[in-house]
Amino acid sequence: MAILRAKDVRQLSDVELQEQLSKIRLELIQHYGKVSAGGATENAGRIKELRRTVARMMTEINHRRTV
Repeated sequence: MAILRAKDVRQLSDVELQEQLSKIRLELIQHYGKVSAGGATENAGRIKELRRTVARMMTEINHRRTV
């Protein structure tokens, strides 16, 4: 799954945003599972990218709630 930038996140509808968020969280959990089992991920920087993308999405969700 591609990393979404803030501009891309803002263009998503509420439903699409929730779907993408669940997919990215699932991928993040899978990477954490590999690392905790003693394995190594193919791309070590991917976890950081996924965490930042989740943060961007949560920021947009909270912004939409207040507006």
